[in-house]
Amino acid sequence: MSQQETASPTVSNKKQVRKEIGDKLTGALAEYKQELGEKKLATHVKKVSKLISRDLLKISKKQKRDKKKAAKPAKKTAKVAAKK
Repeated sequence: MSQQETASPTVSNKKQVRKEIGDKLTGALAEYKQELGEKKLATHVKKVSKLISRDLLKISKKQKRDKKKAAKPAKKTAKVAAKK
């Protein structure tokens, strides 16, 4: 049998994006773990990843909406311009 490759979705859901951001931040801030403590660092990383993921998802939704608007031709403005 042939192997099926599972393609990762292009649009990630909120939890997946949050987890990816948290992993990256934890790796980047590993040297501060000893100073802050593991629990405090984890708490702060969780808060920051929520904020960043929320903003990223808002931006991606806005871009999709703008693409749909650009794809639709403006029929009403063409009719008004033809009457003048």
